[in-house]
Amino acid sequence: MGLEDFKHKKKFGQNFLRNNIIPKRIISAADIKKDSLVIEIGPGAGIMTKLLATNPNVKQVLAYEIDTSLEEILDINLMGLDNIDIIYDDFLNRDIKSDIKKYKYTNLYVVANLPYYITTPIITKIIEENIDLEKMVIMIQKEVADRFSAKPKNKEYGSITVFLNYYFDIKKEFVVSRNEFNPKPNVDSMVISLNKKKDSYDVKDKEKFFKLIRDSFKFKRKTIRNNLKGYDLEKIEEILNKYNYSLTTRAEELPISVFVDISNNI
Repeated sequence: MGLEDFKHKKKFGQNFLRNNIIPKRIISAADIKKDSLVIEIGPGAGIMTKLLATNPNVKQVLAYEIDTSLEEILDINLMGLDNIDIIYDDFLNRDIKSDIKKYKYTNLYVVANLPYYITTPIITKIIEENIDLEKMVIMIQKEVADRFSAKPKNKEYGSITVFLNYYFDIKKEFVVSRNEFNPKPNVDSMVISLNKKKDSYDVKDKEKFFKLIRDSFKFKRKTIRNNLKGYDLEKIEEILNKYNYSLTTRAEELPISVFVDISNNI
């Protein structure tokens, strides 16, 4: 079966890139170091998989593909390349640490064109698996990329922004037009890079910290006073005042460092 006969499945969010121009730019943005293992999620027809496998700095590519009907196409398109393993399974159900333990490598990357509908669960899983990741370079819906990389006082800034920026320095790389895909999606995409933070925040209790974040953003238009009613508001006000904020401030105005201070002192 050739790709021209392939029926794209909406349930898997399948939008394949038309050529290798964008994948080349994605790999260039990844700036992969020597002796690396690269994880790709959703290889599709294997355009980027092939480019990754033939990159001189890539030792091994481990791809996860949920759609077993792509196996024949991938076998043909990746023929002769012996440094690619494809696991035909749902990435969200895998034990990544177990999957990668057989490989010997120096650096680990995730490079992928992610299905829009499960972007956040995929990134959350990668974080929760606690694998020693050098960098992620992913193509996602532009609107979601804006949310992930938003700064305080921006309406896109939310709990997911704080959550991801706790772990990564996030950079917008470039916009990808919807016309680059087949079938064409309804929105444009953006490639972003997520670099593992070199200096992590000094959070005493991570669970408490992330609960505080979720609660602070529970009702987007409400103030800290209204969203954190169950907390010690006097203590929170004291900390906010230190940074020239108050209980009438909204969560979207606060940088992550202020949330860290509040979490560590309540």
